[in-house]
Amino acid sequence: MPTLSTFSEYVGHPTEPDRDCGLCPRLVAFRHAQRAAHPDWFNAPVPTFGDPDARLLIAGLAPGLRGANRTGRPFTGDYAGDLLFETMIDFGFAHGIYRADPNDGFELVDAAISNSVRCVPPENKPTNDEINTCRRFFAATVVGFERLSAIIALGKIAHDQMLKTLRVPLARHKFAHGAVHTLESLPGVRLYDSYHCSRYNTNTGVLTPDMFRAVFAAVRRDIDGR
Repeated sequence: MPTLSTFSEYVGHPTEPDRDCGLCPRLVAFRHAQRAAHPDWFNAPVPTFGDPDARLLIAGLAPGLRGANRTGRPFTGDYAGDLLFETMIDFGFAHGIYRADPNDGFELVDAAISNSVRCVPPENKPTNDEINTCRRFFAATVVGFERLSAIIALGKIAHDQMLKTLRVPLARHKFAHGAVHTLESLPGVRLYDSYHCSRYNTNTGVLTPDMFRAVFAAVRRDIDGR
Protein backbone atom coordinates (compact mmCIF):
# COMPACT_ATOMS: atom_id res chain seq x y z
CA MET A 1 0.00 0.00 0.00
CA PRO A 2 1.21 3.58 -0.57
CA THR A 3 3.33 5.14 2.15
CA LEU A 4 5.61 8.16 2.37
CA SER A 5 8.58 5.79 2.24
CA THR A 6 7.51 4.71 -1.24
CA PHE A 7 8.48 8.18 -2.50
CA SER A 8 11.45 9.12 -0.34
CA GLU A 9 11.70 12.70 -1.61
CA TYR A 10 8.34 13.47 0.01
CA VAL A 11 9.23 12.14 3.46
CA GLY A 12 8.78 14.96 5.96
CA HIS A 13 7.51 17.37 3.31
CA PRO A 14 4.47 19.40 4.41
CA THR A 15 1.20 18.46 2.78
CA GLU A 16 -0.11 22.05 2.87
CA PRO A 17 1.53 25.35 1.86
CA ASP A 18 1.85 28.16 4.37
CA ARG A 19 -0.98 30.67 4.39
CA ASP A 20 1.35 33.20 2.78
CA CYS A 21 3.13 30.76 0.46
CA GLY A 22 5.29 32.74 -1.96
CA LEU A 23 6.31 30.05 -4.43
CA CYS A 24 4.18 31.23 -7.38
CA PRO A 25 4.51 35.00 -8.00
CA ARG A 26 1.42 35.30 -10.21
CA LEU A 27 -0.76 33.50 -7.67
CA VAL A 28 0.69 35.56 -4.82
CA ALA A 29 -0.17 38.79 -6.65
CA PHE A 30 -3.70 37.56 -7.34
CA ARG A 31 -4.10 36.51 -3.69
CA HIS A 32 -3.01 39.95 -2.47
CA ALA A 33 -5.47 41.61 -4.85
CA GLN A 34 -8.32 39.44 -3.55
CA ARG A 35 -7.37 40.11 0.07
CA ALA A 36 -7.59 43.83 -0.63
CA ALA A 37 -10.90 43.50 -2.45
CA HIS A 38 -12.45 40.92 -0.10
CA PRO A 39 -10.76 41.02 3.32
CA ASP A 40 -13.44 38.76 4.82
CA TRP A 41 -12.70 35.89 2.38
CA PHE A 42 -10.32 32.99 3.09
CA ASN A 43 -7.87 34.11 0.34
CA ALA A 44 -5.11 31.55 1.04
CA PRO A 45 -4.00 28.08 -0.08
CA VAL A 46 -7.00 25.82 0.49
CA PRO A 47 -6.20 22.70 2.55
CA THR A 48 -7.32 19.15 1.88
CA PHE A 49 -10.78 18.35 3.25
CA GLY A 50 -11.99 15.01 4.60
CA ASP A 51 -11.02 11.81 6.34
CA PRO A 52 -7.23 11.53 6.91
CA ASP A 53 -7.57 7.73 6.71
CA ALA A 54 -9.73 7.76 3.57
CA ARG A 55 -9.77 5.03 0.96
CA LEU A 56 -11.10 7.45 -1.69
CA LEU A 57 -9.23 10.59 -2.73
CA ILE A 58 -10.87 13.07 -5.10
CA ALA A 59 -8.36 15.19 -6.99
CA GLY A 60 -9.63 18.56 -8.15
CA LEU A 61 -7.99 21.31 -10.17
CA ALA A 62 -7.74 24.47 -8.04
CA PRO A 63 -9.92 26.57 -5.72
CA GLY A 64 -12.66 28.56 -7.38
CA LEU A 65 -12.50 32.31 -6.82
CA ARG A 66 -15.92 32.63 -5.16
CA GLY A 67 -16.01 29.03 -3.98
CA ALA A 68 -13.13 27.49 -2.04
CA ASN A 69 -11.03 30.67 -2.17
CA ARG A 70 -13.87 32.47 -0.41
CA THR A 71 -14.87 29.73 2.04
CA GLY A 72 -11.58 27.88 2.65
CA ARG A 73 -13.03 24.40 1.93
CA PRO A 74 -12.65 22.59 -1.42
CA PHE A 75 -15.69 22.81 -3.70
CA THR A 76 -17.64 24.78 -1.09
CA GLY A 77 -19.59 27.74 -2.36
CA ASP A 78 -19.82 27.07 -6.09
CA TYR A 79 -21.96 24.97 -8.41
CA ALA A 80 -19.36 22.21 -8.78
CA GLY A 81 -19.71 21.51 -5.08
CA ASP A 82 -23.49 21.17 -5.34
CA LEU A 83 -23.19 18.26 -7.77
CA LEU A 84 -20.11 16.74 -6.15
CA PHE A 85 -21.39 16.66 -2.59
CA GLU A 86 -24.90 15.52 -3.57
CA THR A 87 -23.34 12.60 -5.44
CA MET A 88 -21.00 11.76 -2.56
CA ILE A 89 -23.95 11.65 -0.15
CA ASP A 90 -25.87 9.34 -2.47
CA PHE A 91 -22.98 6.86 -2.57
CA GLY A 92 -22.16 6.96 1.13
CA PHE A 93 -19.01 9.07 0.89
CA ALA A 94 -20.48 12.01 2.84
CA HIS A 95 -23.19 12.77 5.34
CA GLY A 96 -24.90 15.80 6.79
CA ILE A 97 -26.53 18.77 5.10
CA TYR A 98 -24.35 20.72 2.67
CA ARG A 99 -25.05 24.43 2.98
CA ALA A 100 -22.03 25.79 1.08
CA ASP A 101 -20.61 26.96 4.39
CA PRO A 102 -17.46 25.47 5.96
CA ASN A 103 -19.25 25.59 9.34
CA ASP A 104 -22.27 23.59 8.14
CA GLY A 105 -21.09 20.38 9.84
CA PHE A 106 -20.97 18.52 6.53
CA GLU A 107 -18.52 15.60 6.69
CA LEU A 108 -16.88 13.25 4.22
CA VAL A 109 -16.94 9.51 4.94
CA ASP A 110 -13.92 7.40 3.98
CA ALA A 111 -13.10 10.12 1.45
CA ALA A 112 -10.99 13.25 1.06
CA ILE A 113 -10.71 16.05 -1.49
CA SER A 114 -7.47 17.76 -2.47
CA ASN A 115 -6.68 20.16 -5.28
CA SER A 116 -3.78 19.83 -7.70
CA VAL A 117 -3.05 23.54 -7.16
CA ARG A 118 -3.88 24.91 -3.72
CA CYS A 119 -4.21 28.63 -4.58
CA VAL A 120 -6.88 30.22 -6.74
CA PRO A 121 -5.52 31.07 -10.22
CA PRO A 122 -6.74 33.97 -12.37
CA GLU A 123 -9.58 32.82 -14.65
CA ASN A 124 -9.37 29.37 -13.02
CA LYS A 125 -6.37 28.55 -15.20
CA PRO A 126 -3.09 27.64 -13.47
CA THR A 127 0.05 27.67 -15.58
CA ASN A 128 2.22 24.61 -16.09
CA ASP A 129 4.86 26.12 -13.81
CA GLU A 130 2.29 26.62 -11.05
CA ILE A 131 1.01 23.06 -11.41
CA ASN A 132 4.56 21.72 -11.25
CA THR A 133 5.47 23.90 -8.26
CA CYS A 134 2.46 22.79 -6.22
CA ARG A 135 3.12 19.12 -6.96
CA ARG A 136 5.32 18.81 -3.86
CA PHE A 137 2.29 19.43 -1.62
CA PHE A 138 -0.06 17.33 -3.70
CA ALA A 139 2.39 14.42 -3.75
CA ALA A 140 2.95 14.47 0.00
CA THR A 141 -0.82 14.49 0.46
CA VAL A 142 -1.46 11.57 -1.90
CA VAL A 143 1.15 9.20 -0.50
CA GLY A 144 0.14 10.03 3.05
CA PHE A 145 -3.15 8.13 2.71
CA GLU A 146 -2.17 4.72 4.05
CA ARG A 147 -5.44 2.96 3.11
CA LEU A 148 -5.92 4.58 -0.29
CA SER A 149 -7.56 2.33 -2.87
CA ALA A 150 -9.33 4.68 -5.30
CA ILE A 151 -8.65 8.13 -6.77
CA ILE A 152 -11.11 10.15 -8.84
CA ALA A 153 -9.42 12.74 -11.06
CA LEU A 154 -11.79 15.58 -11.93
CA GLY A 155 -10.50 16.66 -15.33
CA LYS A 156 -7.36 16.12 -17.36
CA ILE A 157 -5.15 18.48 -15.35
CA ALA A 158 -5.86 16.53 -12.15
CA HIS A 159 -5.33 13.27 -14.05
CA ASP A 160 -1.96 14.45 -15.39
CA GLN A 161 -0.91 15.85 -12.02
CA MET A 162 -1.59 12.46 -10.45
CA LEU A 163 0.44 10.57 -13.04
CA LYS A 164 3.35 13.01 -12.83
CA THR A 165 3.26 12.78 -9.05
CA LEU A 166 3.63 9.01 -9.34
CA ARG A 167 6.20 9.28 -12.14
CA VAL A 168 4.01 7.37 -14.59
CA PRO A 169 4.33 8.30 -18.31
CA LEU A 170 1.23 10.18 -19.46
CA ALA A 171 1.11 8.20 -22.69
CA ARG A 172 0.53 5.02 -20.71
CA HIS A 173 -2.76 6.23 -19.24
CA LYS A 174 -4.85 8.51 -21.46
CA PHE A 175 -7.51 10.65 -19.82
CA ALA A 176 -11.07 9.69 -20.76
CA HIS A 177 -14.28 10.09 -18.83
CA GLY A 178 -15.14 6.79 -17.18
CA ALA A 179 -11.70 5.29 -17.75
CA VAL A 180 -10.15 3.24 -14.94
CA HIS A 181 -6.38 2.94 -14.62
CA THR A 182 -4.23 0.58 -12.56
CA LEU A 183 -1.33 2.54 -11.07
CA GLU A 184 2.00 0.75 -11.14
CA SER A 185 3.53 3.07 -8.54
CA LEU A 186 0.69 2.50 -6.06
CA PRO A 187 -0.22 -1.20 -6.02
CA GLY A 188 -3.85 -1.79 -5.21
CA VAL A 189 -4.91 1.76 -6.12
CA ARG A 190 -7.04 2.58 -9.17
CA LEU A 191 -7.43 5.96 -10.86
CA TYR A 192 -10.91 6.84 -12.13
CA ASP A 193 -11.31 9.64 -14.66
CA SER A 194 -14.24 12.05 -14.74
CA TYR A 195 -14.91 15.27 -16.54
CA HIS A 196 -14.83 18.12 -14.05
CA CYS A 197 -18.20 18.84 -12.45
CA SER A 198 -18.05 22.53 -13.37
CA ARG A 199 -21.11 24.55 -14.29
CA TYR A 200 -19.75 24.92 -17.83
CA ASN A 201 -19.43 21.16 -18.34
CA THR A 202 -22.87 20.40 -16.95
CA ASN A 203 -24.61 23.28 -18.76
CA THR A 204 -23.14 22.21 -22.10
CA GLY A 205 -23.90 18.52 -21.57
CA VAL A 206 -20.25 17.49 -21.53
CA LEU A 207 -21.00 15.97 -18.13
CA THR A 208 -24.46 14.86 -17.03
CA PRO A 209 -25.40 13.87 -13.47
CA ASP A 210 -25.84 10.28 -14.66
CA MET A 211 -22.34 10.23 -16.17
CA PHE A 212 -20.93 11.58 -12.91
CA ARG A 213 -22.87 9.09 -10.81
CA ALA A 214 -21.59 6.22 -12.94
CA VAL A 215 -18.01 7.04 -11.91
CA PHE A 216 -18.91 7.03 -8.21
CA ALA A 217 -20.92 3.83 -8.63
CA ALA A 218 -17.83 2.12 -10.06
CA VAL A 219 -15.70 3.36 -7.17
CA ARG A 220 -18.30 2.22 -4.63
CA ARG A 221 -18.36 -1.28 -6.14
CA ASP A 222 -14.57 -1.43 -6.19
CA ILE A 223 -14.13 -0.33 -2.57
CA ASP A 224 -16.93 -2.54 -1.28
CA GLY A 225 -15.51 -5.52 -3.14
CA ARG A 226 -12.13 -5.37 -1.40
